[in-house]
Amino acid sequence: MADYYKHESAIVDEGATIGADSRVWHFAHVCAEAKIGKAVSLGQNVFVGNKVTIGDKCKIQNNVSVYDNVHLEAEVFCGPSMVFTNVYNPRSGVERKDEYRNTVVKKGATLGANCTLVCGVTIGKYAFVGAGAVINKNVKPYALMVGVPAKQIGWMSKFGEQLDLPLTGNGKVLCQHTGMQYLLTDGHLTQITE
Repeated sequence: MADYYKHESAIVDEGATIGADSRVWHFAHVCAEAKIGKAVSLGQNVFVGNKVTIGDKCKIQNNVSVYDNVHLEAEVFCGPSMVFTNVYNPRSGVERKDEYRNTVVKKGATLGANCTLVCGVTIGKYAFVGAGAVINKNVKPYALMVGVPAKQIGWMSKFGEQLDLPLTGNGKVLCQHTGMQYLLTDGHLTQITE
């Protein structure tokens, strides 16, 4: 007996690895070679390909397809109907399965509803991609990204609130919700206290 929940309409192919306390909801499909961590939620109509890793405590909302060569670290949030890709220049009549590009989403990042990630990018830890944004280049840790194509407009805390810091230069700020301190050095943000 599996130690995760699977709705009767979901399909989990034999060989898939799914961690304890995970939930696979209505009409989801998990392919045979997928590796899914503990306490993961796969919403309605989610597809998970073979060459995919999903870390502990990720939440994949309804209508998201996690295609081959997409790798999510722990605690990633994928909003409803957001889009991953794995071929940069697809053509129906040209076979490009040997050209898949890796997409990596680091720990704690948020990918807002209906955003799109062009394959081959890395999303930094605790970055926040706004709803509908199109990401076509790497995203710094803690960066707040919006628009088409996406541009950085600020910095986000681990808690998920915008920090009062400039985009570039230097600065220090305290998260009002957690008391954590963040240090901006030459346009790169780090958390300096737990």
